[in-house]
Amino acid sequence: MLRRVAAVDAVLGDLETEGDELDALVATLPDWTDPTPAEGWTIAHQIAHLAWTDEVALRSATDPAGFREVVDHAMRDPEGFVDRGAADRARLGRDELLAGWRTGRADLLAALAEVPEGHRLEWFGPPMSAASMATARIMETWAHGQDIVDALGVRRPPTARLRHVAHIGVRTRDFAYAINRQTPPAEQFRVELTAPDGRTWVWGPEESAQRITGPALDFCLLVTQRRHRDDLALRATGEDAAHWLTIAQAFAGAPGSGRKAGQFA
Repeated sequence: MLRRVAAVDAVLGDLETEGDELDALVATLPDWTDPTPAEGWTIAHQIAHLAWTDEVALRSATDPAGFREVVDHAMRDPEGFVDRGAADRARLGRDELLAGWRTGRADLLAALAEVPEGHRLEWFGPPMSAASMATARIMETWAHGQDIVDALGVRRPPTARLRHVAHIGVRTRDFAYAINRQTPPAEQFRVELTAPDGRTWVWGPEESAQRITGPALDFCLLVTQRRHRDDLALRATGEDAAHWLTIAQAFAGAPGSGRKAGQFA
């Protein structure tokens, strides 16, 4: 039990830090109207989306019936409900949106800390543990934060928290095939990524003939579709592994359009 609590506390701590670092960046901006690489989305839309998904995750943890209502509503417009949710909140004033996002982050952290061991939280994909939900929130916060730093033309140093994003990217391999109406290969892939501190993070059987290697940052940019495959230093060994890199996505929902080759210097 103590080991489980420590593991959950660790990922919740990383979620808190990821949110706080993005908060520190956007809170200094006089307004949030700059466009981001996501078509039609300003910085305000990016923060609004994070606030909305935090609220929905909180409902899953504290009000399952209310969460199912959200899902039912989303299914009436599966192609547009995400954009609509972001647009609705983006109309709020900057200060009101920032305050709501901060409150929602804090409430979600507190709720996830209270989820009983073994309990699975409903989501738009498969049900998740509290730790998995927190990991998914790290991925979303990091990915939409990337859109914001790209809009501002600044760089942020990669951190060990990328391991959470990479982990989801690996774990969602079969989902990426399914959402593209393709059959995933039976063989598991070997993924070996160079962490920001120079260590190697690994997933999958060592003997696999299908392999992905390269920087962890590049892999995370790929599976969140924040960079085009051609602009990343990832190496695929095997036809199946190479194809996966063209469809990989760590997020729920329909396949995104991603980014164009050469879009970013």
